[in-house]
Amino acid sequence: MATSKFTFFIILFLLGLTEKSSTASRINSRKSCNFPAVYNFGDSNSDTGAISAAIGEVPPPNGVAFFGRSAGRHSDGRLIIDFITENLTLPYLTPYLDSVGANYRHGANFATGGSCIRPTVACFSQFHLGTQVSQFIHFKTRTLSLYNQTNRKTPFCKGVLARPKDFSKALYTFDIGQNDLAIGFQNMTEEQLKASIPAIIESFTTAIKLLYKEGARFFSIHNTGPTGCLPYLLKSFPATPRDQYGCLKPLNNVAIEFNKQLKQKISELNKELPSSLLTYVDVYSAKNHLIIKAKNLGFVDPFDYCCVGAVGRGMGCGKTIFPNGTELYSSSCQNRQNFISWDGIHCSETANMLVANRILDGSISNPPLPTQRACKLTENVVGKI
Repeated sequence: MATSKFTFFIILFLLGLTEKSSTASRINSRKSCNFPAVYNFGDSNSDTGAISAAIGEVPPPNGVAFFGRSAGRHSDGRLIIDFITENLTLPYLTPYLDSVGANYRHGANFATGGSCIRPTVACFSQFHLGTQVSQFIHFKTRTLSLYNQTNRKTPFCKGVLARPKDFSKALYTFDIGQNDLAIGFQNMTEEQLKASIPAIIESFTTAIKLLYKEGARFFSIHNTGPTGCLPYLLKSFPATPRDQYGCLKPLNNVAIEFNKQLKQKISELNKELPSSLLTYVDVYSAKNHLIIKAKNLGFVDPFDYCCVGAVGRGMGCGKTIFPNGTELYSSSCQNRQNFISWDGIHCSETANMLVANRILDGSISNPPLPTQRACKLTENVVGKI
């Protein structure tokens, strides 16, 4: 098994080195792919409507630039996960929590805004990673049961259900951890927060192993971005030391340490879990590049943001207030494509697209494997299970 896995990674490395494609071909590629489905886990950076379904709609102007409506996303348009599914020629992911018009034939999205990796009362959402994995296990169990019960009289059911054989061939994506660090930073010192990282990584490891036990084999794991560069936090902690780029130095130090330990754990899991591929995706470097090279890339001040509240920066994007019985709405800027940050916390569609480009071409991944190459290896790996 060790020799087989070593050979497999050599193939991945060589394929990664030979892949060359333009931005347009990466995003608009319509080549056939062997990933029949995508299952996503995360927070608001990849939530495609769970919070809207569970608590209340993410209101306009969120989403209107691309979807013409809010579409449950904290951005003016598409998220990174949307660009990934587009590239794989799959539909946008239906949130697991949204029962209206749901179609799970090609995957489901368990990401929920405000979620953390670890369960904690301080987190913005009760749908931490452990809960999301439990939802997936329930989803899979119910899917298998319903799929076996359907017959010729109810063919439409199978048209919207995930196919049992696809669970082991699907891509499992993760974008979570930002809230663990951001919330921790507001309640702990830098050293205390660093000391909590091993426990966070352990919770993440437990989730991966549970999914592996359920048949998951292909994992694309995003590290956390430069949380200390979020405009909202910069305004909330004006006295905190800045680094050379103007970001919160202590918080980015913690993010770097978190990513270091996450990468090491993924390396260990690749050796521990047979016939699997766990890809570490360095989103931190991609987002940090946007901030450092903002002007060269055509962006305005990287610490400014587009969607502002009706009464200024103190009110979140899309929310309403009722001072003296008057309903007020937030608004977005006219040149939203020139902003990295959409609302002070989440990226604009333009920034999401630029980061997605680098994920899809494999340039920030370890192993350096383009997504379109990885999906063509599913049958080889699944065949070894």
